[in-house]
Amino acid sequence: MTEPVSIEIQNVSKKYKTAQENSLTDVSLNIATSDIFGLLGPNGAGKTTLISILCGIIPPSAGTVHFYHQNQLITEQERKSHIGFVPQEYAFYQELTPRQNLDYFGAMYNLNKEELEARREDLLEILGLARFADKKVGSFSGGMKRRVNLAIGIIHKPDILFLDEPTVGVDVQSRNAIIRYLQEINNAGTTIIYTSHHMSEAEEFCKHIALIDHGRVIAKGDLTDLRKAHDAPNLQSLFIKLTGEEYRD
Repeated sequence: MTEPVSIEIQNVSKKYKTAQENSLTDVSLNIATSDIFGLLGPNGAGKTTLISILCGIIPPSAGTVHFYHQNQLITEQERKSHIGFVPQEYAFYQELTPRQNLDYFGAMYNLNKEELEARREDLLEILGLARFADKKVGSFSGGMKRRVNLAIGIIHKPDILFLDEPTVGVDVQSRNAIIRYLQEINNAGTTIIYTSHHMSEAEEFCKHIALIDHGRVIAKGDLTDLRKAHDAPNLQSLFIKLTGEEYRD
């Protein structure tokens, strides 16, 4: 029986106006519902461009992207309420507190007052931010800021969550706490699309992956199967084997 699909990417290409070459060329992927799917590749491979297209930030030059919820096609108008995005950059107001940030972004998703208050306090507690809920985020450590970033991205309980380097620059304890919570919401049904340069983290976290290089998908599927097919003892070895060892900008 075929697994239900959350995202269907068909022959997507992207060429920026000032570029001589495509950033993406003929990318096709199916991401199953409740999967943790890793989009991995060297710097400049096209990962950020693909995530930007999937999140509706930029349009593709060619190809189509379809989102589904319970096997029903999600319209463009509905997409915002179904997806969440946690970018690598901090996406909050440094001069506001975690509580104020969550109130602001929750209102953008049209959460009613009671729903927003309950969700806000739940996330503050779960992500270890309750004691600091009324302190300005600008004074926080890197790990705390990452947790605020995550809370904002999931305040509206999205079905599909995009994570761009969600643990970059944080301590081991914060990284473990973030990954543990992400696994919990995945077990509850959230589909996660994840990109990172932490190969050991990706290997432990992801169920399926796609390796992208020079704008093309060069390998995709179950990680264990890919390692066996390419005789690679771990994800880092597989990554180097397929993308090479030269410097990337």
